[in-house]
Amino acid sequence: MPLEIDGQAMPIGASIGAAFAPENGTTGDELLRAADLAMYEAKLGGRNGISTFNANMREQMQERRDLATGLRNAIRSDQLEIHYQPLVDLSTGQTGGYEALVRWNHPSRGLLGPDLFIPIAEESRLIVELGEWVLRNALAEAARWPDHLTIAINVSPAQMRDKSFLPLVTHALASSGVLPDRLELEITESLFIQNRDEVIDLLHSIRKMGVRISLDDFGTGYSSLKYLHAFPFDKIKIDRSFIAGLLDREDCQAIVQSVITLANDLDIRTTAEGVENDGQLEALRRQGCAQVQGFLFSGAVPSQNLPFERKDSQREPVRRDTLVELAHRSDRDAAIVGGSTDRRKRQEKHRAKSVGNQPRANAGR
Repeated sequence: MPLEIDGQAMPIGASIGAAFAPENGTTGDELLRAADLAMYEAKLGGRNGISTFNANMREQMQERRDLATGLRNAIRSDQLEIHYQPLVDLSTGQTGGYEALVRWNHPSRGLLGPDLFIPIAEESRLIVELGEWVLRNALAEAARWPDHLTIAINVSPAQMRDKSFLPLVTHALASSGVLPDRLELEITESLFIQNRDEVIDLLHSIRKMGVRISLDDFGTGYSSLKYLHAFPFDKIKIDRSFIAGLLDREDCQAIVQSVITLANDLDIRTTAEGVENDGQLEALRRQGCAQVQGFLFSGAVPSQNLPFERKDSQREPVRRDTLVELAHRSDRDAAIVGGSTDRRKRQEKHRAKSVGNQPRANAGR
C-alpha cells in the first residue's frame, strides 16, 4: 500500500537478499556481500521480493559491470541505433507517427534490446548521456520524414531531473529543424515521486514550446488518475498488460473502457500499446481509442526500412530564439501551440469536480 505524505501517495516497497552460512560465506563480510548481490537480484526481478544468494549471481554481477563499461563506449563509438515503431490513428487507419526505441549492436552479443541495457544505464548514471544521444539522433532522423509524422521519445526520470534537460530539448529541436509540435516526450508516473512541483513546472515549460507530453504505461502505478489532475497531458498510453486481457478478462475490459472514456472527456488522446490481433483492434475501435501500436501492424524497424521516402537533407534549422520565445509565452499563447483554451477549461472543470467529490481525509482531527 502507498504511504500518503502531504497529500501525495508514495509507493513503499522492500527488496530482501538472503545469504546463509557456511554455504554462502563463513565471515560477516562474505555473507553481507552475498546478501547484497541477492538483494540486487530481487530488485532486478521487479522489486518487492526476496532472493536467495547463489553462485551464479557473482557471474551475473560481473556481466552487468561489463555491460556498463561497454555501454559507455557504445554511446561514443556508433554501436547504438534507433528503431521506429508506427503509431496508427484509428480514425484514418494511417500511421500518424513513430516511437523511437534504442538498440545496441554489441560487438560480441549481437543486437540487444533496451530491456537488457536500459536498467544498467539507469544504475550507472549513463542514462542521461544515452538519453541525449537518442533525442538528438531521433530528431535528426525525423527531420527527413514527411512533415505530418510525429516522433515519440521515451524520457527517464533521471534525464528530466538533470538541469540541462530543457536547454537540451531546445537545442536539439533547433539544430534538427523539427517543429516542436512534432515531438512527443513520453514519461512515466515515477517521475512525480520526487520534487513533484519542480517536475510540473518543467513539463509546463516544455509544453509551452509546443512539445507534446504523454503519460506512458498508464494504469500500472498507484496514482495514475491523480497525475491527470497535476498536469494537462496531451496523451496517455494504456499499458499492454490491459490490452493483453482485453478479449477475455472483464476487469481489463472495464479498465480500458474507463480510461478511454475519461481521456475523451478531458480531450486527451489515448494510445493502446501491445495490440497483436484483430479482436483487440476492433474492441479498441468500438471503445473510442484514438491510436494503437503493436505487432499487428509492425515491430520497431531501422530507419532504412521505414515505408516512405526519406528526404536527403534536413529542413532549415529552427531559430533557437524562436523556441525560447515559445518557452516563455503566457499560458494563453501556449494554448495556441499545445492545445486549445476550451480543452484547458474542460480539463480544469473536470479536475475541480473530481476534487470536490473526494471525501475529506481526517476531517475529525
